[in-house]
This record gives sequence, C-alpha cells and structure tokens, in this order.
Amino acid sequence: GELLIVQSNGGVMSRQTACDVPVRTALSGPAAGVIACAAIARAAGFPNAITGDMGGTSFDVSLVANGEAALAAQTSIEFGMVVRSPMIQIETIGAGGGSIASVDASGMLQVGPESAGSIPGPACYGRGNTRPTVTDANVLLGRIAADRPLGGGLLAAMDTQKAQDAIATHVAEPLGLEVMAAAEAILTVANAKMAGAVRVVSIERGHDPRQFAYMPFGGGGGLHVCAMMREVGVGTGIVPRYPGVTSALGCVMADMRHDAVQTLNKTLAELDVTDLRERVATLAANCQERLDSAGVKFVSVQEIIALDMLYAGQTHTVQVPVPPDALNHEGIRAAFETAYRAAFGRVLDGIAVRVMNLRYARVGVRPKFDLTVLAPQTTEQKPSLGVQRVFHAGQWWDAARHARLDLPVGACIEGPAILEQPDTTVWLEPGFSATVDTLGNLLVRAL
Repeated sequence: GELLIVQSNGGVMSRQTACDVPVRTALSGPAAGVIACAAIARAAGFPNAITGDMGGTSFDVSLVANGEAALAAQTSIEFGMVVRSPMIQIETIGAGGGSIASVDASGMLQVGPESAGSIPGPACYGRGNTRPTVTDANVLLGRIAADRPLGGGLLAAMDTQKAQDAIATHVAEPLGLEVMAAAEAILTVANAKMAGAVRVVSIERGHDPRQFAYMPFGGGGGLHVCAMMREVGVGTGIVPRYPGVTSALGCVMADMRHDAVQTLNKTLAELDVTDLRERVATLAANCQERLDSAGVKFVSVQEIIALDMLYAGQTHTVQVPVPPDALNHEGIRAAFETAYRAAFGRVLDGIAVRVMNLRYARVGVRPKFDLTVLAPQTTEQKPSLGVQRVFHAGQWWDAARHARLDLPVGACIEGPAILEQPDTTVWLEPGFSATVDTLGNLLVRAL
C-alpha cells in the first residue's frame, strides 16, 4: 500500500506531498489523536468533547464541537514563532507521566516542564533517575500497581522504594510534608496545570465545559480522568477502549486533505466575484491533482471554501465558510454576518467589509473505520483481580483491581477501583462509577 503521512490539519497526505511541504507535519501526532477522539465521541453519542492526551512529557488538549475538531489557520510555537499552516487547535503543556517535580528557590512546588523521558524514565523504573515524577507519585500512592509488567514485559516491575526516596528527598523534606502528602501534592499541582489547559481551549474560547464530555487518552490520561472532571466541572468522562494507541487509531481514520490559501485584500465592494470563482476552480484542480497522485481510493470528495474577513479598521479576521453556490456579493456578506455574529454576538452596520484571504480545502473521504470491532466480546463479568491499597484524599482505601478489557458491555464499576490494561491504567476515585458502553468505552460519572 501507499505510505500516507498525517498532517497537522487532521488529514493525511502522500509521501511526495510531505516531502514538498514538511511543515504540515508539525503537531501531527496529537492531531491524529483528536481525529480519533472526535469519531469515538460521536459514535458514543457525545458530539461535544474535550480531549486530553497525557503521555510521558506533555499534556495536549483540544476541543471537539458538533463532532468536528477546531481548526486554526496558524499557530504560535516557542519564542512567538508563527507557523502559517492549518492546524487543529491544540494547547500543550509540560505535564506528563515523566514530568519532574521539584521545589523552586521560592519554596513553591513545580511539576514540569522538564521530563525524565523514557530514558532514564521515572525513578521507579530503576534506571538511574533519582528525581521524582508524576508516575512516581502515582506508583507510591498505589494508583499504578508496581508489580504489573509494563511495555510487554520490558519492565517486569517498578521499584516503589526508589519512588518514595525521590519524593522524600526532593519534595517532602523541602516542604516539611509526610511523603504520602508530598506525593498527593505532586498530583494536585499536575492536575491544576492540566485543568488550566482545559479551560484555555474551552472557557477562554467561549465554551462551557459543562456542556462537553472529557476524553482522556495517552498512557497517562486514565489516571487523572476523575480529577479533571472534578477540577473543570465536566459531567461525563469517556475513556476509549485503547487509550494508549488512540493517536495511531486516528492515522487509520483520517481522510486525505489538502489546503491552499491565496491573498485577496479587497473590500467586498471591490471584489471581482468572477475572478474569485476562477481562483477557486484553479485551487480545486491543483488540490484534486494531489489527491489523484496519492493512488488512494476515496468514498467521495468534498470541498471547503472559506474567506478571512473583517470590518475596515480591524486587525483580526474571522474565518467565514461560504457554500460554492454563494460566491457572490450577497452570499458572501450574509455568510460573514452569520460568522461574525456567532463569534461576537452582533454585527457592525455601516462599516465596510474587507476580504483578506481565500482558503480552499479538498477532502478525499476514506472508508470509515468500523468502531464496533473494538466492542467487548465477553458477556460475563469476571471477578476482580484482588484489592490494592490506594492513598487518596489523605487516607488509605481498598480499591478493587479489574482487567479492563475483560469487562462486558453494561458492566458498572464503582470507585475506588483500578482498571488495568496493557496500554494504560484507569484510576476510579471514590464517588465515581464507570460503565462499559456498546463500543467498549468507559463512561465515567460522579455517583
């Protein structure tokens, strides 16, 4: 088969296109995860979802509204550098399983952005790192079973004593805390940072997080699902069937997409709509050529036309979707007023409108991935794997351990509980329950 490369806009492209415009691969890994989450959430009956990808180094957050991921025309990375390529809007912070906890010169507990990475990894891996990480805190508190093999047996067990020593030396002693309280403090700070990122993509962009489900994925997302729901006020958490490989699943699901942009910089009154239609036709032909050259079979081909517009005197544009049959002055003005009102609640009568850019995207729709293949095949719920002592909210709890993938559809587990699988661990706090839906997702809710 043909090698396809994921783009930052959530689509895929051919190998040759990736060589021609490699900038389109920036942040493409997290983007693939968002695409998978959007599809899984829609299938589960939740068109509005906030996604949180927690890996070893970072926590990547995005928002899906009405079943679609939010797309930005450009984004800023380190040092204010602007990348002018269409990207799924993703907020990234340094809060992963390997993020290092430390006490700074002012006596404040910090988590990240420095990470222990996979080499040497958290202190509990026993590979030379002596500084505490988020994973060390989860292991010491009992939320990750230290005796469970990781990585298909690459790490037979984790060293709880090394995790305890690291937290005691670098956090507990400087802050004058008991070691278990220090471990909880590490997670409290990490959760607060992650909740802040969730608020950036939701509240700060005009969305009420209470109207969204929260979908954690990545290797560490399930350990913090209940904390994120508490911190942000989300009513439902959706833990996908295989959280650790959700981004890989997005690669399989993504359609092929090509974007193009041209500057117009004219008032709407000056705009030559005949010329505009010719430009659209040229971009359509160029993008279709890219699709054809990939040698991929598509179910259908779709096009997306948008104009960057603003009122005279403004500096920030509004991206205005325009149907192909509305490429005339009346249709463009009506589309602009609809988009502007949705963004700002009103329109500005009597002020000239300016059209800055033409944006065009052509999407080759690939056959849809059948999510029912992920559904549990078991019909009977097996007994728990035993009980694990977990430290939570200042006290010890007896948490039942379950093999998550052995739970049948309809199974309901009440916290405190630990649900284990090869690619992740889900920590279910007291006061929360998790139900397995027909696609194998865990639907987490407060009792």
